Amino acid sequence: MNNIFKFFTPQDRKFHPLFEQAGSNALKIAESLLEMVSTADAESRKTIFKEIERLEHVGDDITHSIFLELSRNFITPFDREDIHQLATAVDDVADYIYGTANRMQMYNMNTINEPIVKIAELLVEMCTDIDKAIKELRSFKNIRVIADACIRINSGENQADYVFTLAVARLFEYETNAIELIKQKEVLQTIEKATDKCEDVANVLETILVKNA
Repeated sequence: MNNIFKFFTPQDRKFHPLFEQAGSNALKIAESLLEMVSTADAESRKTIFKEIERLEHVGDDITHSIFLELSRNFITPFDREDIHQLATAVDDVADYIYGTANRMQMYNMNTINEPIVKIAELLVEMCTDIDKAIKELRSFKNIRVIADACIRINSGENQADYVFTLAVARLFEYETNAIELIKQKEVLQTIEKATDKCEDVANVLETILVKNA
């Protein structure tokens, strides 16, 4: 009998803690990327990259746990589709941050241009807002926090777009080494894509807000 009631009870004790772990992990991996692009020491970068790799695996495990709970529970705190989309979107942020760090390591990039650092800073700000907004999903008592976070995330993505576009234009204008140009452009594209994924998280959060507030 207890198992039956457990099956039909909204699993706030399951989903919300997992989402909060995912949001916290996304912030940690963004902070690690900023640390990585801010140091000139190759050995330090290698150590930080290993931490980013570990955090990416942690994110994958959290996402898998959310999907597993989704398959096990009939009643959920909010729409099943939104749970799936939010988990996927947060995981995508971590994946693209890891992809940025991985390219830097594979390409043996010795020079990290200022636009990459700037977008990494924006990512930390955006992931801070993701973390804050996800924590508010537990109660919906302060929906303004979620709404304001989404606005800031969208603004951050617009800023990242501008930094990216200007940086690529300057690469084509001033970079004479074709290999270096390709390296820098690929890393810029990947880190900018991470900010796009942050905006995807904000879009899902806004959808959840509209349905549940």
